[in-house]
Amino acid sequence: MSSVFEDIKNNFKGGNSLTKLIYINVGVFLIASVLRVLSFLFMVNGWEFLSYFTLPASIPLLIKKPWSIISYMFLHQSFIHLLFNMLWLYFGGQIFLSFFDNKKLISTYVLGGISGAVLFILSFNLFPVFATALPNAVALGASASVLAIIMAIATKSPNYSIRLLLIGNIKLKHIAIVSIVLDIMSIPQGNAGGHIAHLGGAFFGYLYVKQLNSGNDIANSFNKIMDNLNSYLKKDPKLKKAYSRKKSDQDYRKEKVQNQAKIDNILDKIAKSGYEGLTKEEKDILFKASKK
Repeated sequence: MSSVFEDIKNNFKGGNSLTKLIYINVGVFLIASVLRVLSFLFMVNGWEFLSYFTLPASIPLLIKKPWSIISYMFLHQSFIHLLFNMLWLYFGGQIFLSFFDNKKLISTYVLGGISGAVLFILSFNLFPVFATALPNAVALGASASVLAIIMAIATKSPNYSIRLLLIGNIKLKHIAIVSIVLDIMSIPQGNAGGHIAHLGGAFFGYLYVKQLNSGNDIANSFNKIMDNLNSYLKKDPKLKKAYSRKKSDQDYRKEKVQNQAKIDNILDKIAKSGYEGLTKEEKDILFKASKK
């Protein structure tokens, strides 16, 4: 079992941004599923905890959990919901990375999800038909983010053709158009909030690539935030600890004497058995000392 977790860890670390997004979505779903099982066994309301991460349409509720505008796009209601979104994400993400870099995929996913969230919230607060549903309406799922990626690649290369099972060759622009039309037509049929969020994600994907084609990266500020966060997380805690307290003169002299003693012992060993008789650690110590 430990080797399985080690493989997953290595795949996550060595994978591209698409791999990481899929792993995060699957990981969040597994954690949520375990919580649901535990809540069932112990007769507690597990969904109450998960609701802290769903996106509410009510602005007063949103103010209480602002992080939900990000967290909702990694949370799924069911396995089928997750599977469908991850298949679309993999399909669209692979093509996306043939046109753009990993950083832009993350930008499109997250900002597309935020755009879907904004349109979802605005619609439920503006249109009278949603007045009664507003207090309890929530959104969850990666659909808006995924549709942003689909729309981005369709905008970048509308005539890019792929082969679909039982359908044959079809262009990206046709996939995008059908997806949008179906979402618009499905608004009165149920899950209106989800379909509206999809349209918000699609709008961002289209706008993002149009602006990129004009030489303007509207995700630049977001990328800077992510770069700063990534740099902070990659800082070596051992390095920070090493410089947290200045050494006293006594400690410095003591350390210098100990290091010199190690070097003297290594030199004596070389005199007796030659350089090849040294261990890797001893060679490293000698090499570092020669650089000072």
